[in-house]
Amino acid sequence: MNRRDATGLACSAGLGAWTALGVLTMVVVGGDGAPLWLDDGLLSWSVGHRPDAALALARGLTATGTGVIPYVLAVLAGVVAGRTLRHRLFAVALCLACLGSGQALRYGAMELIHRARPPRDDWTTHASGWAFPSGHTTTAALTAGLLIVALSLRAPRGGTALSVAVGCWGLLVGLTRVYLGVHWFTDVVGGWLFAFGWLGVCLCAAAQWLPASFLSDSTHPAARPAEEDHAP
Repeated sequence: MNRRDATGLACSAGLGAWTALGVLTMVVVGGDGAPLWLDDGLLSWSVGHRPDAALALARGLTATGTGVIPYVLAVLAGVVAGRTLRHRLFAVALCLACLGSGQALRYGAMELIHRARPPRDDWTTHASGWAFPSGHTTTAALTAGLLIVALSLRAPRGGTALSVAVGCWGLLVGLTRVYLGVHWFTDVVGGWLFAFGWLGVCLCAAAQWLPASFLSDSTHPAARPAEEDHAP
C-alpha cells in the first residue's frame, strides 16, 4: 500500500469512527446517561453468570487494560515497527505519544459527558470516575491497534495469527468491563470507537509526515533500486 492509499484509509476509518462516536455520545447525553439498547440485558446476564473461575479470569484480563502493561506493549509495537535502531526509537516515541494523548483525551471526554456507572451492587471489581467512554476499553483497543499496525508493517503475512490474537485481547478487555459490572455495554462500544478514531488520526498524521523509508522495508526485493535488477 502506498503512502496516499494508507493516508486515505486511515483518515476514512478515523472519520467513520468519530462520526459513530459522535452519534452515540449524543444519544447517551440525550438520555441523561440512562442505559441504552443492550445495556440492561447484558448487565443482567453478567450478574447471573459469574462462577468463581470466570470471575478470576475476567479480573485478570481486565487488569491488563490499564497501568504499565499497555505502555510496555506500545513500546513493543514501536520496536516491531522500526527497521533500524533510529527508526525504532522514533516509533516507540510515537506509539507512547499516541497512547498517552489518547488516554488524556478520553479522560477529558469522560469528565465532560458525566455518565454514571451501573449500580455499585453489581460491581465485582474496583472502578472509579465516570463511565463513558470506558477507559480500560479505550486503552486496550488503542494498544492492540498499535501492535496490529506494527505487525502489518513488518510481518504482513507471518503476523496474521498474532494480529488476530492481539485484536481478540483488545476486544475481550472491553467485554470484561461489562461482565464485572462496572460499565454499560455502550460505554465499551464508545471506548472501541474512541480508540479506533484516535488511532486513525495518528496513522493519518504518520502516513502523511513520516519519511518513505520508515513506511517501507528496504530489505524487501520490491524496495530495491531498479538498477539492481539489471546489474551483471
